[in-house]
Amino acid sequence: MKNSSYTIILFYKYTDIEDPERFAQEQRIIATKLGLKGRSIVAKEGYNATFEGKNGNIEKYIEELLKDPRFKDTHFKKSEGTGSAFPKLSIKVREEIVSADLGKSDINPSKMTGKYITAEQLHDLIHSNKEFYIVDMRNDYEQNVGFFKNSILSGMKSFRDLPKTLEKLKDLKNKTIVTVCTGGVRCEKASGFLVANNFKDVYQLYGGIVTYMEKYPNEDFLGSLYVFDNRLVMGFNMDDPKREIVGKCFKCGAPSENFINCKDGYCHRHFIACIKCLKGEESMYCPVKCRNYKKEHKIPLKTKMVLGMDKFRTRIFNTNPLKLAFRNFYTSLIYS
Repeated sequence: MKNSSYTIILFYKYTDIEDPERFAQEQRIIATKLGLKGRSIVAKEGYNATFEGKNGNIEKYIEELLKDPRFKDTHFKKSEGTGSAFPKLSIKVREEIVSADLGKSDINPSKMTGKYITAEQLHDLIHSNKEFYIVDMRNDYEQNVGFFKNSILSGMKSFRDLPKTLEKLKDLKNKTIVTVCTGGVRCEKASGFLVANNFKDVYQLYGGIVTYMEKYPNEDFLGSLYVFDNRLVMGFNMDDPKREIVGKCFKCGAPSENFINCKDGYCHRHFIACIKCLKGEESMYCPVKCRNYKKEHKIPLKTKMVLGMDKFRTRIFNTNPLKLAFRNFYTSLIYS
């Protein structure tokens, strides 16, 4: 942050917010006044946010939020900004501050969650001879560019896949587990979910991976940290010769940390592609078969009805002789 006039903050707090709409509007007013950009989610269960702004204005925002007793012990993670990490300010109200969709199995981290372990304590544990397992609760594409050495990668496509991790971790129910994620918010529910499913000794990294990386750059966490802003990846002491690039081009396997989205409009797969394989283009098609985005994302019934009516209108328009004649005449005027 010494080399930039901008700071990015990442923070969350599970706390009761009785009127999320009102709280969200209050935060919009404050953030707009201070010229902040970024995104945040407000729910009855709490507040999850990441903002970028001028260094002084970020400090003013933190000072303002801390006036609310509910946020007095909030842990703010800071990193150097660019001034363009976010295109705009977005503060939305949702059912959850991190979407897990656990339904009846939902976890309230205020009542059930894993024990906290600090970056210093985890560092000591990593460099001890004790048996324990780091479980990375991030999405698979995040893990592609960085991870803790010898950690178990959940392989989740999204956080909604959390229940699928139970099968992968079933032999660790009586072992010591440390869950890790970017800033800590996902681990609040992920560790609580493991506890609820009879895992006996579950911890979560306090402050998340970003806090560990700041204290121990390029040491136990290999590669870079994926972030959900225009930077896409970040780290500390990025010019350090010890820094290892673990990301690999999806096509040729060369070391790379360059993320793109698949060129196919239905696929949108997020993957790493090196500059050489891109051949001067901004994007490319998946080196493997593109996923069927339409099958993975079910179309709501209301949308199906609208699409069905459109098809019906098209069919009538194409078969009615008078309408067909009108369409042909209109087309001839356009292209004559």
